[in-house]
Amino acid sequence: MQKKNILKGVLFVGIGASIYGMLATFVKLAYHEGYTTSEVTTSQFVLGLVGLLILNFVQTITSKKALPSPTSKEIRNLMLAGTSLGCTSLFYYIAVQYINVSIAIVLLMQSVWFSVVVESVVSKKWPNTRKIISVVIVLLGTVLATNLINESLDLNWKGILWGLMAAASYTLTMFTSNTLATHLPVFRKSIIMLCGGSVIVFGFLFFAQIGPLHVEGLKSFYLNFTENTEHIHSFNYSILWTYGLILSLFGTIIPPILFNIGFPNAGLGLGSIVSSLELPVSVTMAFILLGEKVIFIQWIGIALILFAIVLMNLPKKEIVINKIP
Repeated sequence: MQKKNILKGVLFVGIGASIYGMLATFVKLAYHEGYTTSEVTTSQFVLGLVGLLILNFVQTITSKKALPSPTSKEIRNLMLAGTSLGCTSLFYYIAVQYINVSIAIVLLMQSVWFSVVVESVVSKKWPNTRKIISVVIVLLGTVLATNLINESLDLNWKGILWGLMAAASYTLTMFTSNTLATHLPVFRKSIIMLCGGSVIVFGFLFFAQIGPLHVEGLKSFYLNFTENTEHIHSFNYSILWTYGLILSLFGTIIPPILFNIGFPNAGLGLGSIVSSLELPVSVTMAFILLGEKVIFIQWIGIALILFAIVLMNLPKKEIVINKIP
């Protein structure tokens, strides 16, 4: 029975990570069809909220026992934590305006060593030797995966900046998701966090496509840090039934459900290893659907990052000393 549960956990986490890894490719395709970052993020969060509300309603009426409700303090904390969820999507999607998806996902995976830093600060303890080695391997893998050793490569600094900001937000999202209101049903918790993220996304929508861009100073500041693709026009509602539906399912609804089913069965360590499938899936999708060039040295870098994740999450072996009679 235990092996069956572990296999189930690995399967669910693996599918969830693979689906999430496809996200950036569809965002890039949406950009190619003229949709803006604010339209992409808004449609994803709006449809995601609707989907989670429906699932929460079904779960509530079919549950045989009363489900726990959040306190006002928990709602406040979860909404505040959810702002990092909105920032992650926003920063990540802005990043892929400037750089390839295969580069953006590598930058997002810097959350691996960001989380080590956060954990050390919170616990006030230095990371162990294995984690330090893993961080060094991640950094080396990042140099190779982004092809930084190629002198002729011209990476846009704005894309790198937004990608690293997305990694920082993603780290905060993972940390708060695993520590706040863990007793709540997944749908209720996700809805509250998504509401917090929606504040960021709707704020960006207002800033990017409505009033403030008409103020020249704000407009200049905005265009300095984002691609000039946010035209001042009315919201294109066709995004809702085209890419918005795909993005909400692949980014907001399905992966969190699969992760919440899979991680308890697989365990945090094994689950973290399997969830790293997001990296090769994202690069492969970009290679197939977008035609992005990924050279051999970049695959070596990706392999190093995956190895570091495995190394970091392997269980510690207990050393047994046999006494000589």
